[in-house]
This record gives sequence, structure tokens and C-alpha cells, in this order.
Amino acid sequence: MKFFRLLTPLLLAIVAVFCFAPAAWAFCGFYVAKADTKLYNKASQVVIARDGDRTVLTMANDFQGEVKDFAMVVPVPTVLQKEQVRVTETKIIERLDAFSAPRLVEYFDPDPCAPVYPQELSAAPAPAASNESARKRSSDASLGVTVEARFNVGEYDILILSAKESGGLETWLKRNGYKIPRGAKQLLKPYIRSSMKFFVAKVNLDKFEKSGYQFLRPLQISYESPKFMLPIRLGMINATTEQDLIVYILSPQGQAEITNYRTVKIPSDTNVPLFVKDEFADFYKSMFQTAYTKEDKKVGFLEYAWNMGSCDPCSAEPLTPDELKQAGVFWLDDNSPSDVPVSPSFRRPFPRTSVFISRLHVRYTRDKFPEDLIFQQTANSEFFQGRYVLQHPFQGELKCQAGREYKRSLPKRFEQEAQTLAKLTNWKIQDIRNKMKLSVGNLTYSWWENLFSWLGLY
Repeated sequence: MKFFRLLTPLLLAIVAVFCFAPAAWAFCGFYVAKADTKLYNKASQVVIARDGDRTVLTMANDFQGEVKDFAMVVPVPTVLQKEQVRVTETKIIERLDAFSAPRLVEYFDPDPCAPVYPQELSAAPAPAASNESARKRSSDASLGVTVEARFNVGEYDILILSAKESGGLETWLKRNGYKIPRGAKQLLKPYIRSSMKFFVAKVNLDKFEKSGYQFLRPLQISYESPKFMLPIRLGMINATTEQDLIVYILSPQGQAEITNYRTVKIPSDTNVPLFVKDEFADFYKSMFQTAYTKEDKKVGFLEYAWNMGSCDPCSAEPLTPDELKQAGVFWLDDNSPSDVPVSPSFRRPFPRTSVFISRLHVRYTRDKFPEDLIFQQTANSEFFQGRYVLQHPFQGELKCQAGREYKRSLPKRFEQEAQTLAKLTNWKIQDIRNKMKLSVGNLTYSWWENLFSWLGLY
């Protein structure tokens, strides 16, 4: 059983909504499904609420094993006090995941033979503290390690360490019951050179048993630092495969992006065949892997960017002000309750309600991401979402000229959807075509229409 598991880049060891709007509102439609973090076997999640140099960081863990074996070491830019640390609920991160997940939407073609009135044109959707029980000394001068703070928060015993050199820190951790994976010494060096501290958490078994919780809850810390970064290098020590990281950045301004690697938008706003509705998870995983490989496996993907006050279409309702505060947003109106662990200097003398969410998805390996992630906030408030469209053909009788022309146009449209899906996923085009024939089986064509359409003559 492993004592040390990296769960996030910072963790070592560990309905349907129909929108009547002008065609320019391309996001309107029927929400069908979402590609949330449940798609991935190992998907670490971090929430960063940041305004200026002030940050509230929430770390969700995916630790698997005995709770007694859990421990984590997190590089932090400053010494944290007890009031800057708290445990929060997993459901807040689940809410952010559900709200921002890439989504599948569907539209239904209208009857091409029905009369169109000018006022209806706009209704057509667009398709597109000190611990007395401590048995270890709080410092060891010979190793250059100092315990700067020691306290308990919820079910966790917390230490804040400083160190003069990585070998001494590695030895101290081993002496105090932490099993350090091979390679940690070299990766700890840059953080020590940068005068960073180390947030060390272990589970207090007595308090965990009394809490009644079945799983370890996320830890949330607040601090001030000009550094807007996540030290993912530590997350690669135990990694045997590619690691998925989802970062939810909450800002009062606009989109956040990675500065030392390219940030690109996930392929979006494309029409895909109807059978994808039953295979959306496989579709999205294949599409992401294809895009990831195409970009040489060293980019961060923007999957969602939106103001938290709305959604279109909604895969989940926006978070309430109280939920946002639980997620770490400290710049909201102080009239609403919250116990976010922030210092008095975080408080503002006037209310602010703007919260912009950026969802960044990074799949990283040691060779492709040799540097920690560096972020920046921008004033770009453009909306974006990973969005994939099912366009259902009209199934009724088509007796007018417009209906016949519409019917003749469908094979070409279906083929375009097949080609698009093959390009996005690298799935075999003939397999896609075979599945598509089943999904549009209610449409009847004469034998020559079928022949000519697949030959590309229609």
C-alpha cells in the first residue's frame, strides 16, 4: 500500500433546456449528455479561486487504499496558519465539474414543407496550533528541516515545513513515517531553492472514524503570492501512465490560460452522427486523445469558459453564491454566509458578484511537461464550451418541392457528419457509416437514391 500518492498537480502522495433565440445564439439547444471527470480512471481535480495575488486552492484527492496510508506533501509559497486551511465537501467540486463539462446537444429539423412566417425565423435554433501528542521533535537542525506550524483541521493532522536542502527533507520525512518514492529528492530541489514551504497532511484516524465520512474530503488553503502556478512535477513521481488534470479557475475577470505551454480550445461546435448519443463517453475520450496527439501532447485544452451567472445549454445549474464561496470565491458580497479560510485582508469593502469559470484539461507526462504550470488571468470574457451537436432529420411526409430537395440533401449531410467524426476520433469511416445507417433507419429512400447518395452524386 502506498503512503504517497499524487492526486493533483499540487499533491504529492496522493430538462433539457430549449432556447428560443436568434440564430446567432449557437449554443441554444436540448442538452443531452456531458463528458465529466467520471470518463477517466485517474482524473485529479483542482479548484483555484484567484483575484490579484490572493488565492484559495481546493485539492480533491483520488486516493485509493487504506486511509491510514494516506499522506500528502504540497509545495506552498508561504507558511500557512490554521485559519488558512479547512476541509470542504466533495460535492462542490462535483458541481463545478457538472456545470463545466463538455456536452452533447440535439436539434430536430423542422418540416421543410411547413409555411415559414417572418416572426418565426428567430425561433429556429442554430445547428451549429500545537499538537501535544506529537512524538517527534519539531525540528532537526542537522537535516535543515524546521516545523514552522503544526495543527489539526477536521480529520487531518497538518504540518508546515521549511527545508534547506532536499536530501535533509527527504530524510526527515522518512524518519517521521513517510514513504518517499524514488526520485523525490531531485524534484524537491527547485522548490527549496525557491524558498517554498511544504504543506504536509496525514489522516488522524480517530477523528476520521468519529466524523462518519466514508471518503477523504478535499483540503482547501488560502494564501497570497504573486506566483500563479501548480507544481505538477511532483505529480509525476509515482505516475506510470499519462495523468489527467482538470483545473477549474474562478476569476472576477475573464478566461485564464497557461503561459508556459500553449492553451488551445478543444474541438467544438461540430455536428456528429446520431449514434454518438449512445456512445458519447467513447466519442469524447477518442476525440480528446486524437487532439492531444495532434498537438504533440504538450498543450492545455480549454474545455469551458463562461460567466457563472448563466449557461447555455445548461448541463447543470450554475453554482449559487453560497456554493461559490464554498469553492473559494472570496470577492462576493460578504452578506452571504461562508467559512472560506481567508485572512481579513481578503475582504472587500464593497460587493462583487462576477465569477468567470475556466475549465482547463491537461494530460501530462514527465517528458512532455517538464515545467510546472504557470497561469495568468485575462480580461477575455468570450464564452466557449466543448459542444457537440446531434441534428435529427425530419421524419414526416415530404410532398412539396422543398421537402424533396431537403430529402436529397440528407445523404450529403450524413456523409459530412461521418467524415467529421472520423477526423475527430480516428475511428474507421466504414464502421461509422455502418452505424449511421442504423441510426437513420426510419428514413426511406428508393434504391437509386441510396446508390447515388453513397456515390456522392446527390
